[in-house]
Amino acid sequence: MGTEALDSTAPPRVSMVMPVHNGARWLADAIDSVLAQDFTDFELILVDDASRDASPAIMADAAARDPRVRLLRLDSNVGLPAALNHGFAAARGDLHSWTSDDNLLRPPMLGRLVATLAAHPDADVVHADFMLIDEAGVELGRSRVGPVERLLYGNNIGACFLYRARVTEALGGYDTQLFGVEDYDFWLRAAPRFAFVALHEDLYLYRKHGGSLTSQRAEQIQALTAQIVERALPATLPARSRSEILLGLALRSSRRWRLDLVRRAFRADPGHVAAQLPALARWWLVIARNRMTS
Repeated sequence: MGTEALDSTAPPRVSMVMPVHNGARWLADAIDSVLAQDFTDFELILVDDASRDASPAIMADAAARDPRVRLLRLDSNVGLPAALNHGFAAARGDLHSWTSDDNLLRPPMLGRLVATLAAHPDADVVHADFMLIDEAGVELGRSRVGPVERLLYGNNIGACFLYRARVTEALGGYDTQLFGVEDYDFWLRAAPRFAFVALHEDLYLYRKHGGSLTSQRAEQIQALTAQIVERALPATLPARSRSEILLGLALRSSRRWRLDLVRRAFRADPGHVAAQLPALARWWLVIARNRMTS
């Protein structure tokens, strides 16, 4: 592991983890957006995942000027899921969340999420709407989160969330073998065991840019998504729903034809796949063009 700057004050209500690997470009703004929260009873655990740019200096400055910031340094680059696990292993709050070094929290975020869980004592996870922004911070459009009952159809939990520490403990953290879909897998494993509450308020800014992990590893992420979703399908799922989910996974693959998924969708409900033949034909043409130009 590495070294940690420890804080000896009483445990905070919320532990916010921010894993960082060479994220200097937007890091200071990301940290400041956490420190500017209306709700102040939190700790910010910055996990330096062996950064080699200016990130360590930015994080050290934040830790020096605000006692709520704790700095955890890893000796080697372990990747996002493992860095998250290191951060939450050091967390002291009974509510957990995490954010990225290129995204921003709106000032009311933590306060609204904490209040929502307080108002729903039987719930363990709250997730809220968020705004997509570009590299310059220009707003591109609001993303509305969906009900957990539709989670198998896509990761509709979104990027703005808060959950009780017992969720982290029960699930054993994030799967280090699922880099890129670790959050979706976490929610898929949480959904059968914990209650979720959706909050339709725009509380977070999610930055879309070419250097993001999602952009860099799109094809691998699509393959891993198919793997974890198919694994999570319950045996009791109606055949039509199984077919819809599997075919949807195939059609979302942008660079290769997922014929294996189509076959399994057809076996589950041939009628549904037959009804989607026009969409399949259009998608096959897109795939064929991509192959010709690649």
